[in-house]
Amino acid sequence: MEITVRKSDLLHELQLFQGIVERKNTIPILANVLIETDGSEGVRLLATDLEVGLRSRCAAAVARDGALTIPAKKLYEIVRALPEVDVLIKEGPKGAVRVAAEKFDSRMQTLPREDFPTLPEPDGAAAFALPRTALREMVLRTQFAITGEDTRYFLNGALFVLGPTSMNLVATDGHRLALVSTKREAEGGDADEVQAILPKKTLWELARLLVDGEGDVRYARGENHLFFDVDGRQLISRVIDAQFPAYERVIPKQNDKRVEFERDRLTSAIKRVALLSSERSRAVKFQIAEQQIDITSSSPEIGEASESLAVDYQGDPLDICFNAQYMLEFLSVAETDSVQLEFKDEMSQAVMRPIGGNGCDYTYVIMPMRV
Repeated sequence: MEITVRKSDLLHELQLFQGIVERKNTIPILANVLIETDGSEGVRLLATDLEVGLRSRCAAAVARDGALTIPAKKLYEIVRALPEVDVLIKEGPKGAVRVAAEKFDSRMQTLPREDFPTLPEPDGAAAFALPRTALREMVLRTQFAITGEDTRYFLNGALFVLGPTSMNLVATDGHRLALVSTKREAEGGDADEVQAILPKKTLWELARLLVDGEGDVRYARGENHLFFDVDGRQLISRVIDAQFPAYERVIPKQNDKRVEFERDRLTSAIKRVALLSSERSRAVKFQIAEQQIDITSSSPEIGEASESLAVDYQGDPLDICFNAQYMLEFLSVAETDSVQLEFKDEMSQAVMRPIGGNGCDYTYVIMPMRV
């Protein structure tokens, strides 16, 4: 194979593969990106870690057809360091690949094309259109709530629920739960609700693909894989085969006390007070009284801190503790000027919601702490 490609075009595609390929892998070929010609004016690129895969294309001048694999991270580093010129990629003898541009020349060892795994195709699977902006916001507002270490396999992903006129994304780590719901236009053939648990890595890679571009995302589910088509690229994800918890039961229905905050003001106060919280628990206490809330923290090893916020509250006084990091992660993605805290007592689940917004219904359930 021999191709010539613009540096900027190749670099943009290779950047999208960096989160998928693994440097430390027991299967060496998974550290490589597959580049192959397909008879058109361009090449296909493919990388996978067997859980998540990405297919993309890149415009190129093809001098000789073929296919080869190159270490993905090293190729990315080389291309990134080059000036804005055309890059030559040429297959050489004895498993070597030449990468050259202007006066720069290099050779890298490759692995056989035949060793690269075959990824599934969405043949025959029904495809659905997902609104791009809403999907991007759903991923952004839930991905941080997924655990990465829990032995309960089903908590290592987020549940995606696609209905005829709606879609939900929900994630939980057992201490907090993030749920985003939005409407979508019905399509002919949409009948039943479709559910799938998306791995955490899939959501991270989907978020990267949704940063730029426009137009709907096409979504299809095969027997064991999900397919997201975004701007001519296809993200392939293995489905987590498990039963997700009944998340509807976790959302409290009888929280009768509510407090509204300016989001930026609350964020700043929590950040300051949390500086003197216990590094292990990250606990901050909300001492809620009429027209005022005192946010406090204390640590025997460090000291204590407090900050008062004026609020519109006229209920009974109450002290309730939360993990500061959990609250800050919600506040960082809520994006509205004001947020609301709903609660019942110091032991029951509290709920945080943005006030206003652009159509997505965002519910964040957070468990109080006992300290």
